Amino acid sequence: MFRRLLDAPYLLLTLVPLFWAGNIVLGRHIAGHVPPATLAWLRWVLAVAILLPFALRAMRADWPLMRRHWKLIAVLALTGITLFNTMQYHALEFTPALNVLLIQSIGPLLIAFWSFVLNGERLSTGQAGGICLSLLGVLVIICRGDPAVLVNIEFNRGDLWMIAAMIVYGIYSSLLARRPAFSQLGFLGFTLGLGALLLTPLFVAERLVSPPLVFDAQALAAIAYVAVFPSVLAYLFFNRGVQLVGPNRAAPFFHLMPVFGSALAILFLGERPHLYHAAGYALVLGGVVIATLWAPKTGRPREVSRVRSS
Repeated sequence: MFRRLLDAPYLLLTLVPLFWAGNIVLGRHIAGHVPPATLAWLRWVLAVAILLPFALRAMRADWPLMRRHWKLIAVLALTGITLFNTMQYHALEFTPALNVLLIQSIGPLLIAFWSFVLNGERLSTGQAGGICLSLLGVLVIICRGDPAVLVNIEFNRGDLWMIAAMIVYGIYSSLLARRPAFSQLGFLGFTLGLGALLLTPLFVAERLVSPPLVFDAQALAAIAYVAVFPSVLAYLFFNRGVQLVGPNRAAPFFHLMPVFGSALAILFLGERPHLYHAAGYALVLGGVVIATLWAPKTGRPREVSRVRSS
């Protein structure tokens, strides 16, 4: 059944923003309780520990490929694992989740930009229209149907960090189209492990100047969630989705994050649904469908085979 899931790219790409929306909510909730580099390092170390028993065999088989392409894997680990998540957690210390969700919605535009710069891949008219339509839906949800909310948003230090984080993640997402024919688990094992290793000096430096950690139930629950769902599962699903349909087709699914974020707030925080939620949902989902159906056929990645047994 899991193998079937890994061959269903649009289901995978729908689950990813759900997991990442939870990551933003938790990151904001425990901001100031667990420092950003520490949270990121614990997240990835635990994720590697969870993944390694399943991925070790695949990593051994993929080691010759890793040695030939180590520079690309190092850049992917640095951008997608080490830098992006640490910068995001740092941003959440200074800015509310509302701003982060707004800035996160520019992801498809940045992915399209870097896909053009790095891969020469152009957006089709349908993809551009779908991205704009789903971005409009994001703004409707974030602004609660009132454009004055958007006008009154003040950008601060955290907003600038989040913009920089999204630029970095756009590079990562675009470069995924160049990844060699690793197994899914092997590729994830190498990138997560190397990303955690590259983050270690920053983690050590932060621990030297930060107060001692208090591992209470709240901190442990947050670390457990971010290690499993937005880390191991989300990255496995996102990498596979990009492998099957390409970065530009995968990009509009970023806009599902505020959709899921608002839905989680309704379900778990007791917020009441409003008409603007329904309008925003319709626009976002319509944009995702349009961008998916009207993507250029030539934009599909070279390697679209089924998951290799690992």
